[in-house]
Amino acid sequence: MSTTYVRPDEGQHSPMIDGDHVAKAAVKDAQGAFEVFEVFAPAAPMAPPHVSPWSGVLYLLEGRITAYVDGRAYHVEPGGLVVFPAGTPGTFEVVGDSARALAITTGDGAGRFFADFASSVPADQPAADSMAAILSVTERHGVALAGPTH
Repeated sequence: MSTTYVRPDEGQHSPMIDGDHVAKAAVKDAQGAFEVFEVFAPAAPMAPPHVSPWSGVLYLLEGRITAYVDGRAYHVEPGGLVVFPAGTPGTFEVVGDSARALAITTGDGAGRFFADFASSVPADQPAADSMAAILSVTERHGVALAGPTH
């Protein structure tokens, strides 16, 4: 592994239904792998609940969100943190105008998923209008859609 430095305005942008996921770092060494993203999420319909093969940590920097993990709602304010365990249904919705978060995922698959999703699914359309594309991308990356949040 080598040192990585990324300026505040740098990173690979992946605009998705639930916000722009900006890849900041991907780390892989003998102890494992993880990826770091900055997420800029506008007030918009939330992404469908989904089950990912990686765990994720969402640390809220600005705004407010409601995170839904395994059927339970968590009202998160700046400085709050939610863990989305691998294999557990989850999603989030922005409360207010927008939110900004730091996301860290285990393994090295989330970045590929975000990039594929961003290039395959229009971010400016409701999820229901893009379901065929969503299902195609999720299947390629081992992500599955789950049932309703509440």
